[in-house]
Amino acid sequence: MGQLGRVGLGLLFLVMGGTAAQAGESARTVDGIKSPESAVAGPDGAVYVTEIGEFDTDGDGRVLRIAGEGGAEPFATGLDDPKGIDVQGESLIVADKVRVLRIGPDGEVHVLAAADDFPRSPKFLNDIEVAGDGTVYVSDSGELDGGGGAIFRIDAKGEVASVLTMDQDPRLRSPNGLLMDGPKAMWVVDLSSGALYRLPLDGSELEKLNRGFGGGDGLARDDRDRLYVSDWQNGRVYWLEEAEAEPQLMAGGLKAAADIAIGPEGHLLVPDMKAGALVYYPLPE
Repeated sequence: MGQLGRVGLGLLFLVMGGTAAQAGESARTVDGIKSPESAVAGPDGAVYVTEIGEFDTDGDGRVLRIAGEGGAEPFATGLDDPKGIDVQGESLIVADKVRVLRIGPDGEVHVLAAADDFPRSPKFLNDIEVAGDGTVYVSDSGELDGGGGAIFRIDAKGEVASVLTMDQDPRLRSPNGLLMDGPKAMWVVDLSSGALYRLPLDGSELEKLNRGFGGGDGLARDDRDRLYVSDWQNGRVYWLEEAEAEPQLMAGGLKAAADIAIGPEGHLLVPDMKAGALVYYPLPE
């Protein structure tokens, strides 16, 4: 599986603020992945992708590893519905249905936080964001119809606490993508409303920054501090000079643009869940 493929006509087009993609560069795809949801550049320079497999079928989920120009190879198996993934030291942290896992550099899987460790029963754990101090943040997208959303944090001792729930702020309907904005705040994109928020971690009020991202899914930021947002529902990816700027269409025509990340060579990694592919996009100039 995971053979290197070509991008089919109609799968995507690239628009960099209304201009064509960089001359001589095109998107690469690694296909044959069954419902890829999230990707991250690992500590070893490889790319790691979560593969859900069949939804709600426990045990068939995996984390795949892509080294260089090669295809996707199994790295960790026996997961349920793995979604968000991020790096913590030499390990990978993965949101797996109603639990959070730590996967070591040897592919061994450990439970970081089980469902019973959460202050309330998790419904749909989705994205993972690891802060600079090692704190793990995980979004719970709730019922996906706009109810029951929450954001949790897991400290160094493995203790889980609520950061914000929909009961506290009804705008937090189905939080999905998380991305730290310095050490004291994070950006949050909502799956059901398509709104982008800034969430201070000192308990201050959620601040709406932008909107119009459809089924808002993933967030990423490059080394020039440009922000990228994926729209799962409409198969699009946008980039912004800053969080409150006018979104620019970067890619369209995808079937389901899931959780994104900056790759080890400066590409934007976009799992196209329904197409079964990971797409590497050149970043805007």
